[in-house]
Amino acid sequence: MKALVTGFDPFGGEVVNPSLEAVRRLPARIGELIVVTQRLPAAFAASLPELYAAIEREDPDIVLCTGEAGSRTELSPERVAINVQDARIPDNEGAQPVDVKVAEDGPAAYFTTLPIKAAVLAMRQAGLPVAVSNSAGTFVCNHVFYGLMHYAATRKARFRGGFMHVPYLPEQAANHPKAPSMAVETIARGIEILLAVAAERSTDLVVAEGAVS
Repeated sequence: MKALVTGFDPFGGEVVNPSLEAVRRLPARIGELIVVTQRLPAAFAASLPELYAAIEREDPDIVLCTGEAGSRTELSPERVAINVQDARIPDNEGAQPVDVKVAEDGPAAYFTTLPIKAAVLAMRQAGLPVAVSNSAGTFVCNHVFYGLMHYAATRKARFRGGFMHVPYLPEQAANHPKAPSMAVETIARGIEILLAVAAERSTDLVVAEGAVS
């Protein structure tokens, strides 16, 4: 089996992105699972072509995209992606869409097909702060999450896919008074556990109950 894991470039004036730094620390294998990684631009227009090219190149069984959410206090596997782009700040290419669909022909939302409840339990048992999130926002992270699941639905792809938000790194929080943070090693460990749980449950690949498709 193979997993494709993505992290974003820094954005919004930051010099690092915790998702990318954690992805860079992943091992090449987790048990029998091969792990490959991809850096994604923090930009609406450029991110999905990079993601789709990596999927077509690697033909993964699992796709996990990760991104920064500086206000989060814990690892946040996302339940649902919504069909909207509504940017509070410009992306790295200067784009700032407001109330624009990710996919004109797409449904209102898609649910993750990763076993996020089981992964949350496993992470908590490992001593990691984590909780399921019901909002991936409306910036590039949600854009990529929705685009990933739309690709899977429209091309009948066999991979299990989803998204996890991660907090700031301590060096970022130092510049944001009272902001929460998490060590990069802890973030990477959470990603590893999520991937391991998804690999263990690979035979249960189904669209989440209640998913819009």
